Amino acid sequence: MAATLRDIDSFYITQQIRESIITEELFIKWRKTRVNDGERTLYARISVWCQLSRHISRQGVGCYIPQMPSPTKGTYSPYIYTKEQINLIMQKSMELRINRNDMDCLIFIMPALLRLLYSTGLRIQEALTIKNENVSLEGHYILITKTKNRCERIVPICESMEVVLRQYLQYRDRIPIKNIAASKSHLFVKPDGTPCKAVSVGKWFRMILRSSAIPIFGNRKGPRLHDFRHTMATGSLVQMAHDGIDMYAAMPILSACLGHKSLSATEQYVRLTAEMHPELLENTSKINAFIYRSYNKTE
Repeated sequence: MAATLRDIDSFYITQQIRESIITEELFIKWRKTRVNDGERTLYARISVWCQLSRHISRQGVGCYIPQMPSPTKGTYSPYIYTKEQINLIMQKSMELRINRNDMDCLIFIMPALLRLLYSTGLRIQEALTIKNENVSLEGHYILITKTKNRCERIVPICESMEVVLRQYLQYRDRIPIKNIAASKSHLFVKPDGTPCKAVSVGKWFRMILRSSAIPIFGNRKGPRLHDFRHTMATGSLVQMAHDGIDMYAAMPILSACLGHKSLSATEQYVRLTAEMHPELLENTSKINAFIYRSYNKTE
């Protein structure tokens, strides 16, 4: 909402409008500027316009309240990496090379960072804001403090991930940068000791995809860094189902690990997992069947 409000504010400044009023003409003019917004994004932005119009109207200023477009059906399906693709990506991440000294280069963090994203389902921004003090290899967890939903959470790390992090820290701490291992310093840093940016990580990741001969579809169809999160979620549900844990009972566990505020955000992975592995439905409970029936009724 905040981003859309800033966008509306910038639009009003550009149009040199000083009055706190929303007219149909202004809304239509703004709508014509949103040519690159996807359907879901545009729906969310118009919702903010409606809320703002109602708020101003309650203050005694008559405003035009836009009509909400019909909500689009959930046709988006996240990209799920295959095991072969994961293995290839991890291998290629260790083969990155540069031919010059570049203090802004990120290749030495890529092997550990990609493995962390895949094994924990962290969002890229969450991973890049981890401080040294947030990592407890002895306790087998990482404390995530900078989250999308502004709720701290503890993410467990497996033994193999601990080994990778120890190796990464061993090399990172050799960099002659003051306080690089200090508790308040970032876990993932560039050779000059400064924090890494997600856009730079994405650039190197696309180079890895190209060297792995994995097609890049674009337009949110993947593969992307964020798709490690989707792959981890579905893979975890498959593993828990094979271990005899009911998929619905597994949802709170996965939801907490992913940092979702509600189970509804996690349900998409139950449905996606069932579509990819229909044989798992044989072991699910009646309440799972209810979820799928409810979902089908909305289509």
